[in-house]
Amino acid sequence: MFFSIALLIVIVVISARFAPRERQEDAHIHGAGQIGLLAAVALFGVDYFTSFYYATGEMMSALHPNGLQNYGYITVAVIAFTNLVFGALYMFSLGPFNEGGGSYTASMRYLAPTLSLIVAITLIEDYVLTIVVSALSGGDQLLSVLNAYGANWIWHFALGAILAAVTWYLTIRGRGESARVVFALIGAFVLLTITMAIGLIMAHLKGVPPEPTEVTKTASLAQAILHMLTASMKGMVALTGLEAVSNGVQFFINEDVSFVKWGKERFPRFNGLWNFYSGKSGVGRFVQTSFLFYGGLTTLFLTYFSLRFNVFDGSLGRTLIGNLAFIGFSQIPGGVILFWAYQILAVLMLAAASMTAFQDAQATEWRDVAIGEIPEIIIYRDSRGTFTRSVTITFGVSVVIMLLVRGQTSVAVPFYGVGVFMPIMMMGVAVRKHILEHFTGRVRTWGARGAMFAAVLAGVVFIGQIVGKWEEGGWIRLLSFSILFISAHLVLLSPVGYRDPKQIHRIVREKARVQGAMASIVEWQSLKMQEYRYSLLIGIARFYEMFGVRRPLRYEPPAIAGDYDHALHVDHPDAPSLLEQYLDKPQPKLGGAPNQTEPAPQDLE
Repeated sequence: MFFSIALLIVIVVISARFAPRERQEDAHIHGAGQIGLLAAVALFGVDYFTSFYYATGEMMSALHPNGLQNYGYITVAVIAFTNLVFGALYMFSLGPFNEGGGSYTASMRYLAPTLSLIVAITLIEDYVLTIVVSALSGGDQLLSVLNAYGANWIWHFALGAILAAVTWYLTIRGRGESARVVFALIGAFVLLTITMAIGLIMAHLKGVPPEPTEVTKTASLAQAILHMLTASMKGMVALTGLEAVSNGVQFFINEDVSFVKWGKERFPRFNGLWNFYSGKSGVGRFVQTSFLFYGGLTTLFLTYFSLRFNVFDGSLGRTLIGNLAFIGFSQIPGGVILFWAYQILAVLMLAAASMTAFQDAQATEWRDVAIGEIPEIIIYRDSRGTFTRSVTITFGVSVVIMLLVRGQTSVAVPFYGVGVFMPIMMMGVAVRKHILEHFTGRVRTWGARGAMFAAVLAGVVFIGQIVGKWEEGGWIRLLSFSILFISAHLVLLSPVGYRDPKQIHRIVREKARVQGAMASIVEWQSLKMQEYRYSLLIGIARFYEMFGVRRPLRYEPPAIAGDYDHALHVDHPDAPSLLEQYLDKPQPKLGGAPNQTEPAPQDLE
């Protein structure tokens, strides 16, 4: 027991020692709380890191009851392949779309405002469901420690709500503090998982017998294919991490990480590689590089030992990870302490996964306010750079959904991870158009084909997610998606959705306190959405005129957004806002422009 206690202390000390600490000079750049590589891995990687705890369990739960668990390796291969394809797509996309917004920005730039609106509502829905699934899974793991996985649903709900509340509290305290806590958890998770893997190998070599085989149903060929499809779809839930990084790149420090600086100095012949990983795009690409292989390797690892010891979610009153942790840590002296620590860590990690969703909900919702999809009252940014009202509303909606699904993770999972493949598909099409416009020769040909293949694959997976989860309620996503799409248009068309240039400038530059290229992009997007809104109003008026009803438009034609590159000021990044011409010119003040790293001004209501 002394050995396990000492090992646990060493793991905690190492994890805390390497956790990133926010530099004072970065804390208030544009009021955004800019973060570096380690913090980015923590806040935007924790979602897919924690898929380790539930994705394989859900996958095997679709196979095991039908006697198909031995075909799990096929579904692992499918998951690994999709991770590689979609990961490569998003790593490339951080070049042309390096100011945040993900497929939301990409679809507005290269596709159409309607598609951008679809992406926006889909992402918000998925961010909410990420919080629901992560928090409820954390509660499941805690009950698993007590061998009470089958406890009354009220316990699952209560624990999930409490864990979500903890992550809500950490999120509103700012990105720097959140990143330090989460990175320490990830460090402990990695070291304890390596320890568990060593224990599982020892158990295998010792010949520890598998659990008794349970009676399972037999499936026909058609049923087997359907169950394998379902299993593959359930194992892909963590792909939301790709869009999360692309959407949140606006929060990354725009400088090279130490490794890239070292590489440029020592190995200049690999400048192409170093440039690929440079700046804030490079920080995002480092995070996404780990994602290329993480999903496939961890799913393969867990599938192998799940089959070797014949344990699954629900076996012996534990989750799949709970069973494997019990077997692995039992091979180590005093391993019961490590088992309890690992299970408690699982609870904290799964709760922390909600932070990715909270961060991206902020990144999406302030843009939605600017374009007119969400009322302006939602936007409020405190001195730490956090949009507290967005975070709080997202938390409240998540708790309501936890109650509606009666605290059952298995009920919420079919709705989670479905919608993200719609944005991935849009990103593929947008990247294809970008490549066709900016490249030539073989790069243009094969790049366009690769992007289109990723888009088609995302479309197939999107449909497969709905079909594979149909009997569990996946069809509800079609209903919820339709309701949200119609509701978003109703809000946009209402007076609440109207935005004039002065209002857009106030929201972006003063209330959200965003400057530079990112602010110009959102201003351009807002003008494009107002053009789209006006065209819809014209269409509705003409429709009524067909029946002899004349409905005069309330507003004048909106300001013209113009060309994207002109709005972004590619050649002159320090140029003023494209909305400058519409603003009242204030009298000049003494003292010049405020310093970029000064503390953020008093919050604006």
